[in-house]
Amino acid sequence: MKQVIKTPIIPTKPIFIGSKINLDLKAICIYAATGFFLESDTFYKEEKVLQPGRQYEVWDEQVISQKPYFSWYYAPKYRCLKELVNEFQELFEMILKEQSSGQSVILPLSGGLDSRTQAAGLKRVGAKVNSYSYEFEGGFPETSIGQEIAEVQGFPFERFVVETGYLWNVIDDLASTNGCYSEFTNPRQMAFIQNYDRMGDVFNLGHWGDVLFDDMGVPENLSIEQQVEVILKKIIKKGGQELAEALWHEWGIEGTFMAYLRERVRPLLEEIDIPDSANARIRAFKSLYWAPRWTSVNLIIFEKIKPIHLPYYDNRMCQFICTVPEEFLAGRRLQIEYLKQVAPSLAKITWQDHRPFNLYNYHWNKPPFNLPYRIYHKLKRVTSRRKYIQRNWELQFLGSKNKVLLEMELFGKEEQENFISSKLKRVFYEKFLTVDNVKYAHPISMLLTLNEWKSSQKSTG
Repeated sequence: MKQVIKTPIIPTKPIFIGSKINLDLKAICIYAATGFFLESDTFYKEEKVLQPGRQYEVWDEQVISQKPYFSWYYAPKYRCLKELVNEFQELFEMILKEQSSGQSVILPLSGGLDSRTQAAGLKRVGAKVNSYSYEFEGGFPETSIGQEIAEVQGFPFERFVVETGYLWNVIDDLASTNGCYSEFTNPRQMAFIQNYDRMGDVFNLGHWGDVLFDDMGVPENLSIEQQVEVILKKIIKKGGQELAEALWHEWGIEGTFMAYLRERVRPLLEEIDIPDSANARIRAFKSLYWAPRWTSVNLIIFEKIKPIHLPYYDNRMCQFICTVPEEFLAGRRLQIEYLKQVAPSLAKITWQDHRPFNLYNYHWNKPPFNLPYRIYHKLKRVTSRRKYIQRNWELQFLGSKNKVLLEMELFGKEEQENFISSKLKRVFYEKFLTVDNVKYAHPISMLLTLNEWKSSQKSTG
């Protein structure tokens, strides 16, 4: 049967096509290094994911034809900041009104700008909103800013806690939900997923706003070679290259892993026809290959409970961004000015990345103005015996009970031996325990994920 499939500019879920026959070991190595599959890759050579912004004709699990209907570009339309903010306001609030019409909205809040911008817009369009924030058990009280935003907007608010060892109760459900296309400590919402059903009708999620509405922090005239290196630095996780190279060697793949990864990344970057702006080109690369295969993977967890809407994923928002001069995206300038214009009370709330400053005075987050705050918090850390939890893997991998369950998952399933050897896993596990648990947390999480994926397969193909 013939199908016509039109993929969004930034898809919220992968569309798989093809058969599961032969393992794509090179693709799995990239996954091990970065935490996501690149371009159309999957675990199998014959199975692929349809790419963003394209129209496909498909017949019997085979692509007959494809053509792009959207390609990322950079055509800055110069207008004053006031005019640009008004243009963004009209588009953003129109999208939010469409997405929230007649429904009760569930809004995750953080101390950043994306959800704060949503909070301002949703209030302005008259949406009924229930909000929440989360923090790590034993971590900093990160829900405080979200709660303050909710109180200013008059939204009901709930505080959730990511608890120690929740992963072991949900790991099988998580694996079947996201197909093991993301390492298991990334979707932290699994810790309190049972609360969502009673909170509203639809999620309004702020994913990808921090990429679209910021620069990439590089000179505009950066060469292609330098852009490739910037991307590699951004996508390879701590310890990821070492794990990928170990798997590459164990599986006897010819050549070197990093040469192969560069061979994959460079042509994808060169295909993006944005010669005059390195920032816009890198943003486009991330939106094409990172957003769909990393950011979107765990949206299915939200969608399992309630429908989802993402205002920053909207095709119209992507097209708008292509016309905004970089100078107005750099440093989150456009969102900041929108908040100051339509919700000054929200703009006065602390910006988490620039604590203790807000959107009016964050420019002071530099010496000597921020020295009192930095000195106070350094003294507080030095004098306190308490070690604050900052990352989810600390709650799921550390401690005696977690250690037993982690070892059981890594080493207790014999059928995985012909996929990744116990010897390789033990090398990385020992480094995690004795050398540097921060550096080797990602490799351990990826090995855990690959183990769970292998256990879920009836055959290796």
